[in-house]
Amino acid sequence: MANPENKFPENVPGPFYVDDSCIACGVCEAEAPENFKLNDDGDHAFVYKQPENDDERDACVAALESCPVDAIGDDGE
Repeated sequence: MANPENKFPENVPGPFYVDDSCIACGVCEAEAPENFKLNDDGDHAFVYKQPENDDERDACVAALESCPVDAIGDDGE
């Protein structure tokens, strides 16, 4: 389970985030490309845009559920 205390600083404010357990596998980018991307070094993903509609929210939830290391959190803000 993702830990909000270990969020990467690149995450934009909002309910979804990626923490430091990310392994940069690319699953979240594939599931929700409008919301997740890899950092410039390519060593972890982060939320660059919070979902703005139901489709994006559903994609973010799919990314969270598909993450192999549970690095994506949703604190429900």
